[in-house]
Amino acid sequence: MAAAAECDVVMAATEPELLDDEEAKREAESFKEQGNAYYAKKDYNEAYNYYTKAIDKCPKNASYYGNRAATLMMLGRFREALGDAQQSVRLDDSFVRGHLREGKCHLSLGNAMAACRSFQRALELDHKNAQAQQEFKNANAVIEYEKIAETDFEKRDFRKVVFCMDRALEFAPACHRFKILKAECLAMLGRYPEAQSVASDILRMDSTNADALYVRGLCLYYEDCIEKAVQFFVQALRMAPDHEKACVACRNAKALKAKKEDGNKAFKEGNYKLAYELYTEALRIDPNNIKTNAKLYCNRGTVNSKLRKLDDAIEDCTNAVKLDDTYIKAYLRRAQWPVLEPVILSGKCHFTSVEETLKSYMDTEQYEEAVRDYEKVYQTEKTKEHKQLLKNAQMELKKSKRKDYYKILGVDKNASEDEIKKAYRKRALMHHPDRHSGASAEVQKEEEKKFKEVGEAFTILSDPKKKTRYDSGQDLDEEGMNMGDFDANNIFKAFFGGPGGFSFEASGPGNFFFQFG
Repeated sequence: MAAAAECDVVMAATEPELLDDEEAKREAESFKEQGNAYYAKKDYNEAYNYYTKAIDKCPKNASYYGNRAATLMMLGRFREALGDAQQSVRLDDSFVRGHLREGKCHLSLGNAMAACRSFQRALELDHKNAQAQQEFKNANAVIEYEKIAETDFEKRDFRKVVFCMDRALEFAPACHRFKILKAECLAMLGRYPEAQSVASDILRMDSTNADALYVRGLCLYYEDCIEKAVQFFVQALRMAPDHEKACVACRNAKALKAKKEDGNKAFKEGNYKLAYELYTEALRIDPNNIKTNAKLYCNRGTVNSKLRKLDDAIEDCTNAVKLDDTYIKAYLRRAQWPVLEPVILSGKCHFTSVEETLKSYMDTEQYEEAVRDYEKVYQTEKTKEHKQLLKNAQMELKKSKRKDYYKILGVDKNASEDEIKKAYRKRALMHHPDRHSGASAEVQKEEEKKFKEVGEAFTILSDPKKKTRYDSGQDLDEEGMNMGDFDANNIFKAFFGGPGGFSFEASGPGNFFFQFG
């Protein structure tokens, strides 16, 4: 009896456990089926909840973890999915789908080598599995893209790195490392909004990501927001004190800021030689910082204009617009230097009227270049002032393409009436055709042309009204003067007083003397 009672006790204890276990399995299967139904309807959150209930009922069922892993992958939660997939193959190493999901999670997170191992295991279990074969190829492709990107980054071929990372991210959409490398290269290419967007997305998920903080700072640094950039670099270094790139960028940013401010101070104090040296030193700090260097070149150009080195000033502004073709101030300064000193510290440049300005391209008579710069400025900022500057440059260009009567007579633009007469007398006698009657036909033709031009020049510059119109760039033909029908001999005779007043007498071939009445 005692033995039977003991057995009963045992049976009484065992039968409910078996019943409970079977009931748990039935409930778990029910939860799994409901999870499958929600998964099929793409309601992944509800599917996740029911697969979790199934796991809670039967925590040693590999397929439940595999299903939940698939759901988490659809929700983009690859790290959590990886944990479930790994648990599924720990429970059942022959679970092919579990190995495939583990490999897919590794690949999505950018760990292509680990992904290859998972896909290889799946192929060992099912060597004809088409998905495993394709995913294995994808993982190897990502490994190859990584190698190419690493080489191209060293070569500073940032466009190719971006291309490789875009291809890699097609297979590894959750890889922060690939995204950061792409964002850094976008920043190096000047595509700051895109780079900022990538870094910001990562920081929304992980606010302590030092690499993302570095990239945010790098974008600000390259956009010439140096003070804000330093704040991000410092924050990145707090998260990762050994972050080498953030350390170098922070050091460069601080050095650039200091040198530029020192140069601005020297300029403001009128110490132009020191300002030139400081801006030059600042330009050597980081050749990659395009926007800051464009401003430094423009500032140094202003210094050169103060030192009256106009060719150097133009070259500096040309370098500025080569770096940043949207930099309006550089176009304006290259075309026209204001009399008033630019207020560099505030980033503002005050312009006076056109007549009160000193000109760089204008001073060097590079009128076509000046017109191109003003056209660029006016297209970007259609202000009345820019329109007037363009109009003035176009007028100077038009004037430059006419005959320079001042140059023909050999006088400057401020010459007096007497100086113009003396210059005409000298040039008219020098080029008179009778004086060159013994020369070759080619020389005679050239001297006759010069004689006519001297007469034209005197006719215009000796008449105050015509001179004013000529100086202002107006067409002289509007007054009815057709210079093509101009008779230089009549001007010559009128100037020297007609018959008996002056004549050329030949004393032999090619020899002349002057006879005054």
